Amino acid sequence: MERIDYFIRRFLLIIPTFIGITLLVFAIIQFVPGGPVEQILMQMKGVSAGEAGRGADTRSSISAEQRKAIEAHFGFDLPFYKRYWQWLVTNRLGMQMESYRFPNKTAWQLIKERFKVSLIFGLTGFMLSYLVCIPLGIAKALRHNRLFDLISSIAVFVGYAIPAFAFGMVLKMFLCGTVEGLWDIFPVSGFHSDHFATLTFWGKTKDIFMHMFLPVLCYMIGNFAILTLLMKNSLLEQISKDYVRTVLAKGGSFTRAIWGHALRNSLIPIATGFGSILTVMFAGSVIIEQVFEIPGMGRLSLEAIVGRDYPVFMGILSLTAILGLLGNILSDFAYVIIDPRINFQNN
Repeated sequence: MERIDYFIRRFLLIIPTFIGITLLVFAIIQFVPGGPVEQILMQMKGVSAGEAGRGADTRSSISAEQRKAIEAHFGFDLPFYKRYWQWLVTNRLGMQMESYRFPNKTAWQLIKERFKVSLIFGLTGFMLSYLVCIPLGIAKALRHNRLFDLISSIAVFVGYAIPAFAFGMVLKMFLCGTVEGLWDIFPVSGFHSDHFATLTFWGKTKDIFMHMFLPVLCYMIGNFAILTLLMKNSLLEQISKDYVRTVLAKGGSFTRAIWGHALRNSLIPIATGFGSILTVMFAGSVIIEQVFEIPGMGRLSLEAIVGRDYPVFMGILSLTAILGLLGNILSDFAYVIIDPRINFQNN
């Protein structure tokens, strides 16, 4: 019963937590300089962004009526709390608001266009990370301090030491034909080829695979070492526990002790990341998407920040916040599934 009460409290806490997150960010972006009103005034004055940054006057020759009309167009003539209420309720978390950069499209329309690409990349990277790192961590634990453990540790730490975006640039240079004389195996950029619509089913599958291979590899390299070593150390810790020695003392085989007892308990720390499956569509690195020119959510968020496109940015933030909070609860469910003995009574 206490578990049900715990999860009910967690679900109810989503509402105030979400309001706190969005209210804080909404307040920051509403009052920082360089917003849409200032940008329109700079365009009317013919002042560049660099000149404005050096203190150029953007108000002279602009009447007070013109400024008020611009502020009213973007809703900045209203008090802060009314603007937030309109964003939260009237415009449904800002999803119905028109983009500042693309006036004929709402924030949701722009997000929906990038959602599919990021979802495919995110799910692929998430699944491959766990499918590779968990077996590798188990193999390293069972061969602790042996040659396989040493060689794999070198490979893991070398990969971890290389920034993902730098790794992507190196792969792009050597494998995408950007340097004359090197291999031209994978496409340089994008999610699919220009002639994608004319391909057969298997042709489309191959085309997407070739475009996804290098970016997904870069996505995985960041978490590769962490997940692998977490799995290894967790399993080594469980192997040293008394219950494993008890199984062996009663005549049980080492294989049964590991696969029947220790492995399940060692997966508990790994379950911390299970909840992130709900946010995989936002997990792509912004820099990696820039390197490979992938039209994903990360790149859209960067464009929204740079272009002061507040409706789009807040729409992405609201989705990320909701899915992140639900993901934390999903991680707790994963704890219970892996080990039903876990008690949340004191949480």
